[in-house]
Amino acid sequence: MLLAALAGCSNTPPPPVVTSPVAQSSPTPTDTASQIVIGVDDIVGGYNPHALADSSVVTSALAQLLLPSVFRPGPDGVPKLDTNLMRSAEVISGGPGSPTDGPFVVAYDIRPDASWSDGAPIAAEDFVYLANAMREQPGVVEPAGYRLITGVQSREGGKRVEVTFAKPYPAWQTLFDNLLPQHLLKDAPGGWRAALEGGFPAYGGPFAIKNLDRDRGEIILERNERYWEKPAAVDRLVFRRGDQPATAGALGSGTVQLALVRTDSTGLKRLGELGQQVELHTVARPRVASVLLRPAAGQPLADERVRAGVAALLDRGRLIEEGVSGGASATLRADAQVTPPAAPGYRPTAPPAGPPVTQDLRRAEELLTSAGYVREAGLWRRDGRPLSLVVASPGEQEPYASIAKELSSQLVAAGVEVRTTNPAPRELFTNLLALPAGPGAPPVDGAVGVDIAVVPQTASGNAASVLASNFGCRTETEPPAGQENAAEPPANPASFCDKALQPSIEATLTGAAPPAESLANLEPELWRRMVNIPLFQLADTLAVGKGVSGVVPGPPMVGPFGNAVNWTRGSR
Repeated sequence: MLLAALAGCSNTPPPPVVTSPVAQSSPTPTDTASQIVIGVDDIVGGYNPHALADSSVVTSALAQLLLPSVFRPGPDGVPKLDTNLMRSAEVISGGPGSPTDGPFVVAYDIRPDASWSDGAPIAAEDFVYLANAMREQPGVVEPAGYRLITGVQSREGGKRVEVTFAKPYPAWQTLFDNLLPQHLLKDAPGGWRAALEGGFPAYGGPFAIKNLDRDRGEIILERNERYWEKPAAVDRLVFRRGDQPATAGALGSGTVQLALVRTDSTGLKRLGELGQQVELHTVARPRVASVLLRPAAGQPLADERVRAGVAALLDRGRLIEEGVSGGASATLRADAQVTPPAAPGYRPTAPPAGPPVTQDLRRAEELLTSAGYVREAGLWRRDGRPLSLVVASPGEQEPYASIAKELSSQLVAAGVEVRTTNPAPRELFTNLLALPAGPGAPPVDGAVGVDIAVVPQTASGNAASVLASNFGCRTETEPPAGQENAAEPPANPASFCDKALQPSIEATLTGAAPPAESLANLEPELWRRMVNIPLFQLADTLAVGKGVSGVVPGPPMVGPFGNAVNWTRGSR
């Protein structure tokens, strides 16, 4: 493996302390002055913050509370070195102002006392594990920066890490957040795809899991007694599942001190009726609900005319209405391909009219006809075969399931044959959306080629990384001679790679071109390709009751949990 070589391995960790982070039978603790109860939509796993399939409020919250990060977003969203974990992190070669020329190298110095809850040091091996996974595994969040890494070296017993990049990477501070315990996960059954599927084997943050009970719908965190830095002000945080009426009622009665939940218009109304009992905020997530019209080789939508024709059949406004349901996302309509509405500097780039922004049935007919289709007996057909598309969404996750249902209805009404599938999220992102396509692709028994995916797309504040992760081609070495036509997994869930756009995308990622200048040129081209139809940025409603102090909405697209060590219970 490219990054597996370590110069100067770190100390072998002591045997892990046996814990039971997912015990199923612990009783619900009684309400105390040192316990804060948090209402959430659900607590289902997995909990890997680096997997698109695991995207959820609880996954993000647990990552911030349980896992160490090199940098964390400051109040303005700009990454700030987390001195709870790190002594320093700096460019030591190849960057502006660096002491030496040569390849781009970043050195990370980890605090000597930073360790996992089982006593193993947080060390270089954890950097290697995460970098390898983010480079090689499908369905990960923003892999573009990690794909530039060519080597990770361990120094000083694993407490100094030197990372070498193929090219300069100005956004290197965004890497190595939410480190995972390599020594416990590297040989775990199921490998990366099962990492954190049912819980956490060790912790490197201020809290630890006391009990995770899916049946009861509750996760209990307690202060991590092996944490080396400032201890949490409260003894216990409890995440409690509830629907919108139940959560509103619990906030009103004070049995829940705060909630971070997806709301529709009715849910917002219920929370608003609590009046001064709660303080309400909209918290945007770093995800945009999107429709991917996948141009996988050999599939119908590989033909740009067919793709554009299908886009013209869709009523995007209706899809957005179905997804937001009048809730917190209603004001976050996504009218740009790369920058989400909640990010600084956002501005709409969508064309003023026409597909995919507005439905245009006449234009759809022109495009499909030019691609050789004719409307016969209510269906679009070519060479006697109907235009048949597979529409997929991740399980029953909302809002994607509802959007996919509405989208399928629109296509069927317009004469397209549709097959819907709702595979488990991990199956969708790590298998179905990662299948090689085209003449060199090996057959996969039972696999379904997905034409349209209704899924979350990464949408952080780092435009260059989002651009390359969502729309860039693979940048690994060319295949050996004689294997040039061998199929490889797509570089992104959309199965999109445009060699004409790739030089501009790479220049933006590596700092050779300013992001604003690149996006001014690339955004119109991405809209014209009609591969990604952004709908809206996901957002939740944060309701803070009078019985808790210190809770703030947090940095943009991050949420409130980074400050949880300072939360306290107060009188109502």
